[in-house]
Amino acid sequence: MTDTSSEVSTAPAADAPASSTGFNLDDFEVRVLAVLIEKSFVTPDAYPLSVNALLSGCNQLTGREPVMNLSEATILATLDRLAERGLATKRHQAGARVAKWEHQIRLRHSLTPPMQAVLTILMLRGPQTVGEIRARCERMHSFGSPADVEAVLERLDDKLMACQLPKAPGTKEARYAHLMSGEAALAQHQHAFETGEASAPRGSRVGELEEEVRRLRQQLEWLTNEFEAFRKQFQ
Repeated sequence: MTDTSSEVSTAPAADAPASSTGFNLDDFEVRVLAVLIEKSFVTPDAYPLSVNALLSGCNQLTGREPVMNLSEATILATLDRLAERGLATKRHQAGARVAKWEHQIRLRHSLTPPMQAVLTILMLRGPQTVGEIRARCERMHSFGSPADVEAVLERLDDKLMACQLPKAPGTKEARYAHLMSGEAALAQHQHAFETGEASAPRGSRVGELEEEVRRLRQQLEWLTNEFEAFRKQFQ
């Protein structure tokens, strides 16, 4: 997704509540909030984040689906909306030249670190299988087994923050998605996904090859994370 020159998001009113009926964050709010949570895990020494750090994290080319190109003005406006929702706060640290920002998802919605990690990876990468979630969460939280991931997904489901998607024909594994933008937005994304896959049915040879590529990418991500953890032991 690209930030347009007018920088107008399809955001609902900023004062729309996140209540027991669900959430309604726009795409920019989802990205900024997810980056705040992610960086609190992977770069704790540089957290809270400055606006420049947030800009870099939101627009990075890896680990983001879709890739975005947000401006500083959009980041600031999005932070203001998240602050009004009680999901982010500005911190003025002693001696710091610029204000920094931190998320409040843990306090606001009582999320444990594993729950934060799973929700964040869904917000950053879109719908995923349990295996993909487990591999991609490695830098934030290491899950001992797929069952541990499934248990967290169930708890997020109870909080109306994530759900299991209907299985597409020919697929072997269920996919999960966040609900931070509401069920209507999720339905639109799911329809777009299914439309994009229409030219390569899951039961076809092309569909099988695409599924194999996904599995190989998942294994590569897992091995990359394992190597990174091994390398850090010698730093």
